[in-house]
Amino acid sequence: MSRIAKAQINLPAGVNVTLSGSEIAVKGAKGNMSLALHDFVTVVQEDGAIQVAPKDANVQAQWAMAGTFRALINNMVTGVSDGFQKKLQLIGVGYRAQAKGNVLNLSLGFSHPVDYPIPEGITIETPTQTEILVSGCDKQKVGQVSSEIRAYRPPEPYKGKGVRYSDEYVVRKEAKNK
Repeated sequence: MSRIAKAQINLPAGVNVTLSGSEIAVKGAKGNMSLALHDFVTVVQEDGAIQVAPKDANVQAQWAMAGTFRALINNMVTGVSDGFQKKLQLIGVGYRAQAKGNVLNLSLGFSHPVDYPIPEGITIETPTQTEILVSGCDKQKVGQVSSEIRAYRPPEPYKGKGVRYSDEYVVRKEAKNK
């Protein structure tokens, strides 16, 4: 039985939730998001809070689905009120990033620059040439964009060069001895 599904979601000020049939829509200062609900889940809104529950409390799969949808709805509420952000660092000589309009230009040691088109709903900032801030209201999309940028040059274990998350620890290997 899911303990996550039993926790209610408190709505912050400025966030509006609309339930219509099998769909939930959340609107806030940072944007709008909607989600189609599963058949196993019922959602009730009352007194500035949302409660997610399974349709049949005796089926374990329905509790699991209720916990999943509670987490998804909570991420939507957090996203439209506060937003999500991931910070990437470029480590290596000559590695640079620059955001121009809706394209992120990366110099990662290849013979050519890498141009990454910024998807809709995501903002990318480069406060310095070696830092990238990916932000948006959709947690999944922010994580996906961050991992796609990191995948161009993941950190290697010998010198630690590459694109890494700011809180990522890269295990360094010892160089080969002759």
